[in-house]
Amino acid sequence: MPELKYATLAVHAGQHPDPLTGAVNVPLYLSSTFELTGIGTDKGWDYSRAGNPTRDRLEESLAVLEGGNRPGIKAFAFATGMAAISALLAPLRMGDHVICSHNVYGGTARLLDQIIAHYGIAIQYVDMGNLDLLAAAIRPNTKLIYCETPSNPLMQLTDIRAVADLAHQHGIEVSVDNTFLSPVLQSPLDLGADIVMHSTTKFLNGHSDGLGGALITTTKEQAERTLLVQKAVGATLSPLECYLVLRGIKTMPLRMKQHEENGRAIAAHLASHPKVLRIHYPGLETHPQHALALRQQKGFGSMMSIDLGSREAAGRFLAAIEIFLNAESLGGVESLASHSSTTTHAALSAERKLDMGITEGLVRLSIGIEDKDDLIADLDQALATI
Repeated sequence: MPELKYATLAVHAGQHPDPLTGAVNVPLYLSSTFELTGIGTDKGWDYSRAGNPTRDRLEESLAVLEGGNRPGIKAFAFATGMAAISALLAPLRMGDHVICSHNVYGGTARLLDQIIAHYGIAIQYVDMGNLDLLAAAIRPNTKLIYCETPSNPLMQLTDIRAVADLAHQHGIEVSVDNTFLSPVLQSPLDLGADIVMHSTTKFLNGHSDGLGGALITTTKEQAERTLLVQKAVGATLSPLECYLVLRGIKTMPLRMKQHEENGRAIAAHLASHPKVLRIHYPGLETHPQHALALRQQKGFGSMMSIDLGSREAAGRFLAAIEIFLNAESLGGVESLASHSSTTTHAALSAERKLDMGITEGLVRLSIGIEDKDDLIADLDQALATI
């Protein structure tokens, strides 16, 4: 059989008909425990924290979507995106050093600064767009370079291949948060990354009805240590939410196509709007990393942020939107808008936010799959209130 196209893989990878009943949809196995066949023997499962048939199918699907049919690719599903990042960091030891994207999701920075750093692990934030700065930051004890590309919410890009090439010269692993683009629009493993992280809550699920996270690994050693954390810590994704993500994955290529179409149209419209002081969207030729986006991405996605100049202007805009919802999260079929300083980055100090570029007038937009003309009209009427 020839290599399958991505839309076909999304429908069928890991989604085998049930051998017992022939059910086309993967069954929802809610059982916490499974009957053993003898002492130390089972039918493949014994306890759902250690493994569940529904979760197995999701993990198989994620491995194929990120890694194709290459040997050694494994996926592991966790209760949230933050649980997945915690599992990535759990094998680190006192004295290790981690380099992280300077402009990163506030929850990731909170985890690193307020929890991981207390274990004696050194955390250093670097502008990944400057390879000289990254090279200078590498130490003999550097174990991981963690990239978020595009970054949340300023849409800054990291040249994954360049970072991976540099890191591998020093025996350092590279992990990439691929949440904003999904496996449809970006393939970090093809660009040299060692591990991919997702908040499955977002585009993979696509319907804002379940939390989840995932790590996709590329080596036996990575898989073994991740499986150990999954079993020992126990922050696994529930069977119900595995089922919901599997459902979402089937339509993900179609959804991403509409997200992308809407995102491009809205970004082009807002780029010339007099009330928008600045727009961050790599699909615009004015974005400083547009060429990199063309090179390493398969599309520009539907995430962007706009600076409206002040907290008051952002508040008026968010109070006036009607189709867009003033809500956190992203990647669902509905369009969302949020004030980054008081939502995604609320845990950070004012000084840290300023250093990152998170202004009081910054609003992040997650463009849904509604009619783009309706969305543009909604944005226009809300901007008119400023």
